[in-house]
Amino acid sequence: MNTYFPGRWIGGSALILGPVVMCAGYLLRHLSTITALTPSQQAWAGAQPFAAYGQLLAYTSEPALLTLSYAVFALGAMLLFPAFVALAQQVGGGLAFWGATLLVAGLFSRLYSAGADQTAFQLTEAIGLDQATHAIMKEYVDISYGPWRVKSWASVGQYAGSLLLAIAAWRTGVLGTARALMLLLAGGTWMGVLKGASLPDVLVTALLCVALVPLGVRTLRDRPPAPAGCPKLLSW
Repeated sequence: MNTYFPGRWIGGSALILGPVVMCAGYLLRHLSTITALTPSQQAWAGAQPFAAYGQLLAYTSEPALLTLSYAVFALGAMLLFPAFVALAQQVGGGLAFWGATLLVAGLFSRLYSAGADQTAFQLTEAIGLDQATHAIMKEYVDISYGPWRVKSWASVGQYAGSLLLAIAAWRTGVLGTARALMLLLAGGTWMGVLKGASLPDVLVTALLCVALVPLGVRTLRDRPPAPAGCPKLLSW
């Protein structure tokens, strides 16, 4: 029995819930924006240099819905932390551990953004949409990048980490070519403060569910995938 963190029950549950909740977060962020904004408002928001303008406007129209979507998204990031660690434990080796470490750093960056998002939304309630938007956008770069750019450097971990972990999982046969590519694609989704979500974001995160949920089920059944040895170019 694996006694290392996160263990069978936490790891297996996270491999199932993490990608599913994150996918739900992307879907809710997409739907909440198009629900809160009229077609003319959506066109105006699309013409702005940053998505933050539209997100702040959407929050003032549907604060409960936007709060729900952002909360589910943050919860998905939290659940993916033990999920990626569990995957690295199943794969084993330095490449997998480096990949998971970088991916977790990327998740920390997402949680920083979640705090900045919530602060921005509450500011619209305290001083009004126009003043809040002006204040936030005036300092948007510094807010988004974080102190000493630590948050920005951490966000790079998502892209590099997904590549390393996907390669390691494919080389050991834990994931075939198709599911390794799904993991890699999911690692390419956007990161940042007050970002909107699109249908492609939802779709690639749904692919992450396809890649990780079966591993979670096997883990809960105490049947971790056995390494398949030499990987095949075309494999599941």
